[in-house]
Amino acid sequence: MDIKALPFDADAMLEGLRPWIECESPTWDAAAVNRMMDLASCELACMGATIERIPGRMGLGDSVRARFPHPDAGEPGILILGHLDTVHPVGTLEKLPFRRDGDICYGPGICDMKGGNYLTLEAIRQLARAGIETKLPVTIMFTPDEEIGTPSVRDLIEAEASRAKVVLVPEPGRDKGGVTSGRYAIARFNIATIGRPSHAGARLSDGRSAIREMARRIIQIEEMTTEACTFSVGVIHAGQWVNCVSSRADAEVLTMAKRQEDLDAGVQKMLSLASSGEVVFDVRRGVTRPVWEVDQRGLELCAMAEDFHKQVGMPFYHESSGGGSDGNFTGAMGIPTLDGLGVEGAMMHTLQEHIRIETLASRGRVMAGLLASLS
Repeated sequence: MDIKALPFDADAMLEGLRPWIECESPTWDAAAVNRMMDLASCELACMGATIERIPGRMGLGDSVRARFPHPDAGEPGILILGHLDTVHPVGTLEKLPFRRDGDICYGPGICDMKGGNYLTLEAIRQLARAGIETKLPVTIMFTPDEEIGTPSVRDLIEAEASRAKVVLVPEPGRDKGGVTSGRYAIARFNIATIGRPSHAGARLSDGRSAIREMARRIIQIEEMTTEACTFSVGVIHAGQWVNCVSSRADAEVLTMAKRQEDLDAGVQKMLSLASSGEVVFDVRRGVTRPVWEVDQRGLELCAMAEDFHKQVGMPFYHESSGGGSDGNFTGAMGIPTLDGLGVEGAMMHTLQEHIRIETLASRGRVMAGLLASLS
């Protein structure tokens, strides 16, 4: 099919995307995430999809599953996976408002990954307007907790993926036409130091500082980083009063490896650090994303995407990536998966997060080509 003939309009798409960006939806705010799910559900319903709202668990937001009418409804088809949660707390719009500057547009979650989700909906709309029916039935699943490792809906994703023939993930595209054909393995840990409190002014020596021990442990953990497996501490909470020796400190650790065996070794190394004594060091394993390595069917998906990239004059390459996604789960299941199909941009998870506006249309055309051609 000639995807260049589809009348994608990046400027019009940007205006349609704006309400999504201005509906802030940080993972930990279930009500905010659900407002975003409401917005997406309404848009999907207007497109003719049948909507299922799946209640949230673990205090997190709901999920939305949308199925589009198709003669082969119920048969294995295309599953599109997207998350509507972001890392940006409510109020970020004050510091990072939706703002256009030439071919760049800024906003919380605009690149990761509301832009990719929106261009996917536009691709489906464009095909419908052109009277082009997909060869396979299409299901979209929007989830609420990808940014924290998908603890509440991994089973839902895997159950839906097991009924699919192929999975497309419109996470941010890689710069200059790249897509993601595999993902590194990731494990998270919750760590805690438990000390002994005392009055920091009157009886300092009686206490055993949890903060001091945590500081030592952070250095120890991050120094375990090698080329095979990385360790980083990204969250820490400790102390309430400066005149009290802290009795507890908590932190979160992220471990990443290109190979599953390296991650497994890193997990064992982390767990072996747990110890007791005057200050207890507790290590608990959290969410894990399995390694996803490209296989022959994945390469066939890449070849199809490359053809559409050429049609729109966009370069193409594919590679494995860190920064896990829900594609880790489906790819590790052996289901043909192609990730990084979303909009191009930069500075995700920061107050400079932005997209290149023109890629809403160019990558939207590629998504439309894939949806219409997969069989």
